Amino acid sequence: MNVHTLAARFRAIRQTTVELAAPLAAEDCCVQSMPDASPVKWHLAHTSWFFETFVLEPREGHFQPFDASFRVLFNSYYNGVGQRHPRAQRGLLTRPALDRVQAYRSDVDRRVLALLDRAELAADLAQLMELGLQHEQQHQELLLTDVKHLFSCNPLHPAYRKVEASIASIASAPQSWQDFSGGLVRIGHEGAGFCFDNELPCHQVWLEPYALAQRLVSNGDYLAFVQDGGYADPEHWLAEGWDWRAAGARQHPLYWQQGDSWQEFTLGGTVALEPQHPVQHVSYYEADAYARWAQARLPTEAEWEHGAGALTQAADAVWQWTRSSYSPYPGFRAAPGAVGEYNGKFMVNQYVLRGGSSATPAGHVRRSYRNFFPASACWQFSGIRLARDLESALA
Repeated sequence: MNVHTLAARFRAIRQTTVELAAPLAAEDCCVQSMPDASPVKWHLAHTSWFFETFVLEPREGHFQPFDASFRVLFNSYYNGVGQRHPRAQRGLLTRPALDRVQAYRSDVDRRVLALLDRAELAADLAQLMELGLQHEQQHQELLLTDVKHLFSCNPLHPAYRKVEASIASIASAPQSWQDFSGGLVRIGHEGAGFCFDNELPCHQVWLEPYALAQRLVSNGDYLAFVQDGGYADPEHWLAEGWDWRAAGARQHPLYWQQGDSWQEFTLGGTVALEPQHPVQHVSYYEADAYARWAQARLPTEAEWEHGAGALTQAADAVWQWTRSSYSPYPGFRAAPGAVGEYNGKFMVNQYVLRGGSSATPAGHVRRSYRNFFPASACWQFSGIRLARDLESALA
């Protein structure tokens, strides 16, 4: 990628983030609905912080930060950079005001583009810029998930936009299966193009024969589990999941509402539950419980990556839980310095999700992409694809 192409890509992605925030009032942008979410204003500032800290500071002659206090306020988890404002208190940052954050974005954009205009595009700068852009795209999806959770907490149940993002309906016919013989397969990123460090190195794994569901689990499928008493029967649940369900008095997925009929809160407001749409916003606990009830299981991430090319809606509807713990691939090495904190240090107490969602920026995902969240996370656009074992030819 040459410097002009990179600069154009930078402008486009940065502008997309601004456009995502445009429908919101300043009051919307300041509030944090729960510790795991972040205010929109923080997303706008943190993505700029990334470029100022990792791109501009080491390369800009006579570097001066836009505001020295931002180094702490908008640092997310980079201990190597220095102190951080507590994550759970991001919603208390009524200052700086939104217009000050917008001015910060404009200043960082101007300086990054000036740097690209006068600097030779060395490989290390190109790689760091691409990481920053991919990081910003991750925050674009997080911005939408966090706004949805925020608006769901408002008794007015406001709509972020006039209609929900288009999600293709899935077949109402009974679930069908795609069989795979397994064997020795390669997973992980290989070849040209960007990947995060947790997708490396490409390596071989052994798969026993297995099958993947051709389609995702739908709202109608999951409603049958709910109506069959799935949330009241501990037989389906992991012990920790049963305790999580009980602690929250959960009886259905996040954003479902039961009245005279079933409804679902969306970014377009409250709408009738569409039985043929993929179920979304389920935790790992719920996905695993449904799979047990359906006499199936969740796929491993290696099974998903190996078989995804033969499936429908692999990457455009919901992230799909796998049964694989988020851990390093054999031979994984984190990059040196603070940038190396991006993925590796989170490889504990999380599960891998594969695919992508209706909120994922176009072109951001690939088959080897490893998303990850704790088992309790359900405010993300997360859903279910089933797997099952097949009899081995060697048995």
